[in-house]
Amino acid sequence: MSCMIGSRLLIVVLLSIPFHGQVDRIVIPAGTPEDHELQNISNEPDAQKKLAMYEDFGQKFSANPAAVAYGNWQISQAYQATGDLNKALEYGDKALAGSPHNLDILVSQASVARQAKDNAKLMDYAAKGGAVCHSIGTQAKAEGTSDAEFATQVSSEKEATKNSCDFLESIAFNIIPDEKDAKTRMRDIERFTAAFPDSKFQDQASSYAMYTLGPGQLNDQARLVSYGEKTLAVNPNSLPALLLLASFYSDDSRPGSVGKAITYAQKAIGAAKADAPDADKPRKLSAGVAHSTLGYAYMKQDKTAAAIPELKTAAALLKGQDEQPYSVVLYRLGFAYAKLNKVTEARDILNEATKIPGPMQALSQDLLAKVNAARAKGNAGR
Repeated sequence: MSCMIGSRLLIVVLLSIPFHGQVDRIVIPAGTPEDHELQNISNEPDAQKKLAMYEDFGQKFSANPAAVAYGNWQISQAYQATGDLNKALEYGDKALAGSPHNLDILVSQASVARQAKDNAKLMDYAAKGGAVCHSIGTQAKAEGTSDAEFATQVSSEKEATKNSCDFLESIAFNIIPDEKDAKTRMRDIERFTAAFPDSKFQDQASSYAMYTLGPGQLNDQARLVSYGEKTLAVNPNSLPALLLLASFYSDDSRPGSVGKAITYAQKAIGAAKADAPDADKPRKLSAGVAHSTLGYAYMKQDKTAAAIPELKTAAALLKGQDEQPYSVVLYRLGFAYAKLNKVTEARDILNEATKIPGPMQALSQDLLAKVNAARAKGNAGR
């Protein structure tokens, strides 16, 4: 019979049908000299003596990679307990060298790196762990294993590793909002996205990416669009990516761009499902912005009559929610009414827009003045 070593000396009977996955586990067969030595170390109450015994254990069984990895891991944890985090990382890395796909060791190393406030190493361990988590079930089915057996094995492995994978995903994401340097933040976002492609934090990560690549930060439009397209390749319903691309293409002067803006805006409206009973504020805001962009794109195609219903819907969704996108859609709606010579409607909308502080206030005041001048001129001509 075999026994499995956990974060301490735990004896776990292996499954009768081993899972041929991508997750490393350290296995020390029961009754072997290594097993007897580990039992002796476990019984030693003195921490310093135990540390020395693990050092000797690694040297004594240097021909056994599993034994060496386990010994180094235990030394790492001992140093972490004493607060010597550099030594803990050093020995943990030695353990990983012998068992590179071991989630228990990766979780341990990520914990040490977080304690040491070393975000670069923390992201490194978390990203490696994410790759291991994502690999479960992607390997070839072992010969002689039925589809049902394989599916059960994959399900069991995912359940067994869930806590480790969730921990690494959360700890990696939490690095992103705390990072002050834009270049480093973007590098972390890209590593996180690659390591956890199905993450529950993907929308938030995408929002941080768009902020980081946008004006005031890296201001890299080409990379911004590339990131948005890569995000949609993984998650076609990512609202931040859909809104980003809709907005970008609505202002892009190249042939065909406005058509792309319309497509992305319509997809965003569909993904937001603002009319659904469970639609929350962020989804309604996203839908409002998407309708606003769609109306703006129609106006650029000289389809002003088609633009007005979209802009009115956007205004209804954004009113009382977020002043800045609301002020944008009011300006656009006022402009559309003015273009169709619906002066009364234009004045009503623009009067409301001029009351909202922000970058659109002066533009709305200027447009309102032009509408009033045109109305006065029209009345004078009668």
